[in-house]
Amino acid sequence: MKAPSSLEQLVQALKVLPGVGPKSASRMAYHLLQRDQAGAANLAHAIEYAIATLRHCRSCNTFTEAEVCEICADEDRNRQQLCVVEMPTDLMMIEQTLAYHGLYFVLMGRLSPLDGIGPNDIALSRLLERAVDGEVQEVVIATNFTVEGEATAHYLAELLRTRGLQVSRIARGLPVGGELEHVDPGTLAQALVERRKL
Repeated sequence: MKAPSSLEQLVQALKVLPGVGPKSASRMAYHLLQRDQAGAANLAHAIEYAIATLRHCRSCNTFTEAEVCEICADEDRNRQQLCVVEMPTDLMMIEQTLAYHGLYFVLMGRLSPLDGIGPNDIALSRLLERAVDGEVQEVVIATNFTVEGEATAHYLAELLRTRGLQVSRIARGLPVGGELEHVDPGTLAQALVERRKL
């Protein structure tokens, strides 16, 4: 059996990206080689540089070049609130809202027994250390509203409540600007259940 060619290796490497199948990976590889070799070189350098310089924040577990990320180092943040998210991209989305001013903790995953991901496979012990540091009063659970995200939220809530912490969950419901006729029944039902007084 012959070794894979450099082109086949590039296609295989691109397939590790989420949502990229064999056809997309092949198109990307040919585009980079045929139309944008400088872009390909920049991409390769950026990936190597990121792998060499990024590490996990000592406090919140997100990616950073320093020992502590900018958010954790910001003295103006509310240190009594800790928002737990699955991935760094979730942290970035919450930050873009400008509605939350506390600190974060990134699990770098979620519980998924069917995929063999249990409590020891996410940063659960580090979260518990962080949450019971004496400063945190409320933990806001902001995991995704998937089966795995809900299971993770429930598991975390039980663990954190037994340690005397106030635990809350981000709400779900209708999107801003959404029209009822275009909303799926599950979301509409949840919006009705989680209604609030005006």
